[in-house]
Amino acid sequence: MDDIVKQAMVKWPSVPDCYGWLGLDYRGNWYLRDQSAQEAGTFASGAMEAKGSRLEHHKLLAFIQRNYFCDDRGRWAFQNGPQRVFVELEVTPWIWRMAPDFSVQTHTGIKGNVRRCFLDETGRLYLEAKEGFGLLHTQDVVYAPDAMTSMGWALEEMPFAEMPKYFGYVRSPLQTSREPRANNKKPA
Repeated sequence: MDDIVKQAMVKWPSVPDCYGWLGLDYRGNWYLRDQSAQEAGTFASGAMEAKGSRLEHHKLLAFIQRNYFCDDRGRWAFQNGPQRVFVELEVTPWIWRMAPDFSVQTHTGIKGNVRRCFLDETGRLYLEAKEGFGLLHTQDVVYAPDAMTSMGWALEEMPFAEMPKYFGYVRSPLQTSREPRANNKKPA
């Protein structure tokens, strides 16, 4: 976490958490979800108008990715100074990228050590690594069969609906939040 973020947390310890305003899609892209996007449906609904606006500013993306973490309840968030902005996940908290040499890294650039692979009922491939669980990016699935053979990664099948509970992550902190939506604050 950035030092400036830690300092802001000490200076303003009581800033309310933010829900519903930030989403991560199945390709590792970040979306800012304004009020109209939130009213159009959940981030994972598949409705284009519910996604919001794709973030493309490189410095902002780098800041989000450096300060992206999981709390003790399995909710993923971005620490924006003193404010915790919970992330709506379209699929998983990590989107894995695989290189032709079978090395992997998260969408945030963390190198991974794969333990197992999972296939869901729709044919999507997921990687469980020491660093966390996530979907393998669709562009990199081509490397997976050779990687599994070469690296000895076990492949298991699991229904997608069981993955959040099994791997301990929450896809929609907004849906599970105990805070009333009326108190939801826009990111600081």
